[in-house]
Amino acid sequence: MVMDTNKKDMSRRNAVRKVFQGAGFLGIGGLMWGGFIDKAKASDLTLRPPGAIDEKDFIKSCIKCGTCVEACPYESLNLAKPEDDVPIGTPYFEPREIPCYMCPDIPCVPVCPTGALDIKSVTTQNQETKEEKLDINKSKMGIAVVDTESCVAYWGIQCDACYRACPLLDEAITLVYEKNERTGKHAYLKPVIHNEICTGCGMCEHACITEKSAIFVLPVDIATGAVGNHYIKGWDKDDEKRVKDAKENESEETDGAMDYLNNWEDLLDEER
Repeated sequence: MVMDTNKKDMSRRNAVRKVFQGAGFLGIGGLMWGGFIDKAKASDLTLRPPGAIDEKDFIKSCIKCGTCVEACPYESLNLAKPEDDVPIGTPYFEPREIPCYMCPDIPCVPVCPTGALDIKSVTTQNQETKEEKLDINKSKMGIAVVDTESCVAYWGIQCDACYRACPLLDEAITLVYEKNERTGKHAYLKPVIHNEICTGCGMCEHACITEKSAIFVLPVDIATGAVGNHYIKGWDKDDEKRVKDAKENESEETDGAMDYLNNWEDLLDEER
């Protein structure tokens, strides 16, 4: 009888232990999942490979296979680890460490199995032959931004490291000449970024001579503002079309709302 009682006590203790172990595993799993969700939300400043679609859609489409990372010949791309401030398993790069070296054949994009890296977004078509070819210059990984307070070129010290490093020389970054009134002898050669051309490759950030880079790449949505429809470039036909399209969309939404209200009144009449 004593042996049976001991066995029952042991079974109860084991059962209780397993319950607590299970609760512990669930708790850890919850924390890990919560951490993953936080990571997924903490990716506003993450730079993706060429051809990456919108970040929210990218997170849904990317299957974390690492194929693009393996295809990169310069090891620019990283596969996010748990300690990185990036959704685990997704590809990203840090220009200050290793920038995107703008491979003409863009090997990381065609190998993507899900379309998270959109090959069409980095493809151009010859208008005459209709032949399509990859064009790395169409990529929009981000936009470079200059911190004019810490850029030594804005101090008057001669430096064109970012300008020389840019693969789109004198296009994505140009140098603006200004007389240095303080000395009367020297000139400023200030780097200026042209957003519509900059691909966000980060070669400028990698080449910057300051301790913490005075030029850095940010995702397009973070680096750019939005004018809205209150202002228009009268000399730009594309901008005129932008405002016209916006007004047409607004009109359609208003008409839709009015139709809904009118239909609602008809329904009330029918009920009466």
